[in-house]
Amino acid sequence: MDDASPTKVTLVDIARMAGVGVGTASRALSNAKNVAPATRARVLRVAEDHHYVVSPEASRLARGNTGRVALVVPHLSRWFFGSVVEGLDSVLRGADLDVLLYHVGGVSDRHDFFDKLPARRKVDAVVVVGFQVEEAERIRLETLGVQIVAAGGQTATYPSVHIDDHVASRQAVDHLIHLGHERIAMLEAIDPDQPHLPSTRSPAYYEALGQAGIDIDPTLVVTAPWGGEDGAASMGRLLGHPDPPTAVFAHSDEVALGAIRTLRRAGLEPGRDVSVVGIDDHPLAALSDLTTVRQDPAQQGVLAGQMLLGMLDGRTPAEKPMTVPTELVVRGSTAPPRPRRTR
Repeated sequence: MDDASPTKVTLVDIARMAGVGVGTASRALSNAKNVAPATRARVLRVAEDHHYVVSPEASRLARGNTGRVALVVPHLSRWFFGSVVEGLDSVLRGADLDVLLYHVGGVSDRHDFFDKLPARRKVDAVVVVGFQVEEAERIRLETLGVQIVAAGGQTATYPSVHIDDHVASRQAVDHLIHLGHERIAMLEAIDPDQPHLPSTRSPAYYEALGQAGIDIDPTLVVTAPWGGEDGAASMGRLLGHPDPPTAVFAHSDEVALGAIRTLRRAGLEPGRDVSVVGIDDHPLAALSDLTTVRQDPAQQGVLAGQMLLGMLDGRTPAEKPMTVPTELVVRGSTAPPRPRRTR
């Protein structure tokens, strides 16, 4: 019995057995253009007969690109970001692209990513999910010849897919106004990693109250980091107000769910005692009967992926960002205000 390992078949061997040059064999195996159908079929047949596995690096070299896309994500455990990545991944992997996931948990991580990108494995494109790329970072990517697309959560000067935060916020606040509320508070959420960025949802709150002729009470606006626990603490502050609100607009469902927990612990019923509305339609929103403005982050990921494939194929993206519509979903956490008790 011969214990010697079988000789590994190389691309040169495949080309020789198929009677073609090495370059032609490489293009045929990588499904590149300018290869006659009969020649491609012959090369593939020889490769299959000898169990030849195509080298990804050789295949990409034949196509003239790396076949890699970097997804840069600030949060992996949050529903929104995971959904966007899932949508992106379904499109990019379906196009035979390798997806490299980079978790940038804070400002220093993000700067480190952009500084070290040239020294890492080269990529054809970068997709940023849910955070704003600074001007210096954008210029650095363009200098490297890397395409950039934004998916969800921000406006950008480069191709992007997102909702209209102003419209979504107006849908939420207008709903409370139409129900008859006048003491409307806002749980304003900020990104602790980018606190200098102005809120894209707060202006709609002030605009809606002003157009309805409702006096704006700045003491009904509580600003805190983005998250459920912060929403719970902010709601606690509002309950301690001398004249508490009858309704609350939260910048996100996670913040709104935190507010609902505080209300219930205080013996108050969302909707009956204090109305609460959020934005997102988080999976827990339906379970907690939360009124919200629905967006579809997975769809945003799919559309961003399709946009990127077109750019990699040489097509010029639309000059304006792609805006995905939102929808008000009314549930039990909002209702008309109860009549005020008088002494």
